[in-house]
Amino acid sequence: MSSRYKVYDDQLPHFITSTVVGWVDALSRELYKQDICDSLTYCQKEKGLLLHAWVIMNNHIHAIISAAPGYKIHNFMRDFKKFTSKKVVGSIENNIQESRKQWMLNMFGYAGRNNNSNTEYQFWQQDYHPIALDNEIKIRQRLHYLHENPVRAGIVWEAKDYKYSSATDYYTNKPGLLPIVKLNI
Repeated sequence: MSSRYKVYDDQLPHFITSTVVGWVDALSRELYKQDICDSLTYCQKEKGLLLHAWVIMNNHIHAIISAAPGYKIHNFMRDFKKFTSKKVVGSIENNIQESRKQWMLNMFGYAGRNNNSNTEYQFWQQDYHPIALDNEIKIRQRLHYLHENPVRAGIVWEAKDYKYSSATDYYTNKPGLLPIVKLNI
């Protein structure tokens, strides 16, 4: 990994992206998005994750995160991606209504067989490209980009209306699905 994508200060907010291998729309079902939300909630309680902003799209997630003192973003991302990979793949395998089950499992299996780090399936691409948000301009830019993702994708007319995002917290001052540590901008 190049030095451009390394975390040097875990308490500084970082913009991260995790993408499903092959850009497969594996997170299009509410059940799978809920798996991601449950894991984020767990990591907030048990892994020192400070979640400042987030959005779950059909094939990737964006978040602005930092770590509580004594915790590392790298460790959180490793554990989060490992757990959610198994959890979401398991949910896909067990979902009798999943019409794309075999196709997705084939895609994840192909990616897993071609990666020495995996034993069976690979769900997430390996990188997460942390970008340090060390000034207000960067924070505003990434918050806007993150929250406007569902609007650009044509899912909602207004960012605040997307359920799987922190836009509700920022644009309406009402709590969204996940607790966040709001950035002061």
